[in-house]
Amino acid sequence: MYFEVLRAGINTTIQDDGRKNLYHIGVTSSGAIDKKNYKLSNIILKNEINNPAIEFAFQGPHLKMKNGRCFICITGSVDFQLIRNNGLVEKGYGYKIYNLEEEDEIDIRSTKSSVYGYLNVKNGFNFEKVWGSYSINTKANIGPNEGKKFSTNQKIYLNRTLDKDLKIIQLRYLNNKINKVRIIKGTNFDYFSDKAKKIFFSNPFIISNEIDRMGIRLTGPNLENVVSSNIKSEGLVKGTIQVTSDGNPIIMLADHGSIGGYPKIGTVISADLDGLAQLTPKSEVYFEEVSLEEAEELYKKQIKELNKYIYTINEFN
Repeated sequence: MYFEVLRAGINTTIQDDGRKNLYHIGVTSSGAIDKKNYKLSNIILKNEINNPAIEFAFQGPHLKMKNGRCFICITGSVDFQLIRNNGLVEKGYGYKIYNLEEEDEIDIRSTKSSVYGYLNVKNGFNFEKVWGSYSINTKANIGPNEGKKFSTNQKIYLNRTLDKDLKIIQLRYLNNKINKVRIIKGTNFDYFSDKAKKIFFSNPFIISNEIDRMGIRLTGPNLENVVSSNIKSEGLVKGTIQVTSDGNPIIMLADHGSIGGYPKIGTVISADLDGLAQLTPKSEVYFEEVSLEEAEELYKKQIKELNKYIYTINEFN
């Protein structure tokens, strides 16, 4: 039982929650860029919460169901349609379960005013873990599918579902846009002049066209470095904001390098990473400082919200 890839889309890969404890050998976590929407795709289908899902950017894949039937769910702000085997075309809605019969097609035409979306299936995809994760890192060729993006005419195999019927539900969920991104100070915060610090927290920065799973390059007012624009390479984490020698920030995402030699002015808190990653080029962002304690509380609040959705889905069934 598999999906035939009629069109691969842009940067279409398999992702889960990411790899753990491999930074010391230069392997970063990878995993879904928008963790909340990824996990919601599993919650709605009542899968294990860290089952792998298909992640895509800007334009998703066009897939045809072969040798069976399955239940699917798409999350994110996505424009898609279902093309039934009888020729009927059906508009698709996010956060809803659909039943795909043999020869049905799902055409994910684009994300709407966002970047990433997720397609998941009941009982998951049939891939083997690589170093403890299903996540694909195309920069390092790590993961299933030889660490590469999916391509046209490829087959994506599914685990055969044991569910004869699954209750068709739709979760009411709204993707809220953010433009204020909360950070904690970076280890090199004092490398920057008082003027640069004031600019960093008061002026808008613009998302450039240079965005991918590795990171987001911003443009805006120059951030003056009064110590050194290069440092000895140090470890990086998702959300780290490095400032390059031209004075512009780069924010690290899931496939970032494990070390970097640019000064780190701050780190985006976990609770804001999903919303930040969904901002399209030319979007404005402002930065706001919070304490580590505040960041931890905001993360706990995010986990509670996910648990609320688990409870809501269980109430449907």
